Amino acid sequence: MLKKIFVWMQREKVMCIAAVCAMVTMLLVPPDGAYLGYIDLRVLCLLLCLMAVVAGFQRCGTFQWLAAVLLRHSSGGRTLGVILILLPFFAAMLVTNDVALLTFVPFTLLLLEQIGCQTAAIPILVLQTIAANLGSMATPVGNPQNLFLYATYELSAESFFAAMLPLTLISLVCLAVAAVPILPKELPAPELEGQIRTPKQLMVYAVLFVLCLLTVFRVLPYGIAAVLVILVIGFMDWHVLADVDYALLVTFVCFFIVSGNLGRIEIVRIFLQKLLARNPLLTAVGASQIISNVPAAVLLSTFTDAWKPLLEGVNIGGLGTPIASLASLITLKLYLAWPKSQGGRFLAVFTAANVVGLVILIAVALL
Repeated sequence: MLKKIFVWMQREKVMCIAAVCAMVTMLLVPPDGAYLGYIDLRVLCLLLCLMAVVAGFQRCGTFQWLAAVLLRHSSGGRTLGVILILLPFFAAMLVTNDVALLTFVPFTLLLLEQIGCQTAAIPILVLQTIAANLGSMATPVGNPQNLFLYATYELSAESFFAAMLPLTLISLVCLAVAAVPILPKELPAPELEGQIRTPKQLMVYAVLFVLCLLTVFRVLPYGIAAVLVILVIGFMDWHVLADVDYALLVTFVCFFIVSGNLGRIEIVRIFLQKLLARNPLLTAVGASQIISNVPAAVLLSTFTDAWKPLLEGVNIGGLGTPIASLASLITLKLYLAWPKSQGGRFLAVFTAANVVGLVILIAVALL
């Protein structure tokens, strides 16, 4: 029993750390009626709906089918390399950076073995990780911090896309250029199979995803959307609901408690307000390197109204250390499980590439 608990805690390290932090702040600020105001039900409902729908897409084989179609039509190694990097970039815009990497990293390792290019695994996986993190910043549903900030500051679609489009376009160009020389020019055509397993269910999930988007953009009340999504998926295929990352929802609740309590501790509030007053973008980038960008967004939003540099900072801040974006740890975990992995070399390349990307995007955002 204890072994099972330990294994579970190892798997859900982020949630456990967030829970410990929440309990520590509860010692400093004892629970009272104000705690109810910490929890953002809109964000939690949206996260639940999106995760459930994306899990449904995965069960239908949607992403594997899409990748197989694109790669079958690639013309040579240069094109193949660019496609492999940009698949998670564009997929993350709709299904989050975590799901994009969970889907395409194992797929990529299998493909590289088939075409005899295992030596390209590290640069491709590193660029895929960066691509997923940067592609996800383009939309409110691309990652949890965007969803949270979009709801917290009640942003309009126009203001959000105006803020993030320049950084997204620059990221796209840089990634495409970096991807070109990774694979040899001449390669055997990959033999891949991919098909939609349940086309009718796919159509239902597509409709539910549209409902989620309407909720994000405040066309549909979040309570109605949550009930519809859960009921439809529950009746159609309740197993999908078991694939939802409920630990992420609990983690968010813990983050809400931590940020709410820290906001009531005067010395912490004054310190963070001073940092944010000097440069909210660099403060967000720096905080993301230490506690990762999702909790950084939740914490710092309590102390500033400067939503644009905060939004830019926590997204740019997904580059840098392996914990800056928790999605990066997914790639690292999947790669280390590969028999031909080289952990030290991977971390070296990962760090170098992330530092370059971080410097470029900080410079662009500060201009």
